[in-house]
Amino acid sequence: MIKVANILKTIGHPLRLEVLEVLEAEEKLNVSQIKEAIQSKVEQSLLSHHLIKMKDKGILQSKKEGMHVVYRITDRNILKIFDCMEKCNF
Repeated sequence: MIKVANILKTIGHPLRLEVLEVLEAEEKLNVSQIKEAIQSKVEQSLLSHHLIKMKDKGILQSKKEGMHVVYRITDRNILKIFDCMEKCNF
């Protein structure tokens, strides 16, 4: 249960949830592409902070491609959380 709690704590921020939604649709994106795709108006430095935090916790992976660092979801099974939550009657 500790692993689950850590994952939920890490992705529980609204901006991080938006990032996961964007990366659900696109397999990999760089910071600029993610910034363009999310609804929130956020500085790129703050977005980078959140991406690094999710990478450090194992939610995202990054890879240098040319001049950009691209991010992708480490294990797409984490996206099942969205389906589960959408089916709940809150």
